[in-house]
Amino acid sequence: MKSASAGPEIERLITLLAKLPGLGPRSARRAALHLLGKKDALMRPLADALADAADKIRACAECGNLDVADPCTVCAAPNRLESAICVVETVGDLWALERAGAFKGRYHVLGGVLSALDGVRPEDLNIAKLVERAAREEVSEIVLALNATVDGQTTAHYLADRMADCSVSITSLARGVPVGGELDYLDDGTLAAAFRSRSSV
Repeated sequence: MKSASAGPEIERLITLLAKLPGLGPRSARRAALHLLGKKDALMRPLADALADAADKIRACAECGNLDVADPCTVCAAPNRLESAICVVETVGDLWALERAGAFKGRYHVLGGVLSALDGVRPEDLNIAKLVERAAREEVSEIVLALNATVDGQTTAHYLADRMADCSVSITSLARGVPVGGELDYLDDGTLAAAFRSRSSV
């Protein structure tokens, strides 16, 4: 419900902030008040950064990562392995893997997963470019790093079928008990995946 004490400009700010993930109406109102209380130190620099990002940042034509350059910094890096491509749902997943430093190859951002419920079809995702990249002579492995959800697994199976004619090994991330995890606190699906993926000690 709109407040009679807030003008239309403030209400518009709150409404837009509330569209961000993790921010409901109350959190958006608090964030708006915080920004308004620090106009010069925070609000104006944030507005400039948002405008700059909107003007300069674009999706990489090769992998789908977001960057000011095309090809992106990851694709242009000469020290990355050409033989392996890691497929992720979102740019956020790519950034998470880069923070972990666990993968030294190339990436491919699908832009989501197949979902009958949400009406997401193969043509809505960056799949055709992936199949094209998988067919390249230098590529020998495709790593499917998709979330362990029903839609993620459905998408992984679909991608494996689409790339069946390519001469590549298709692998997926191991599923199971996280480092530091206690069995009593894990859900049934995670425990079952851990048993299926068990290895020798």
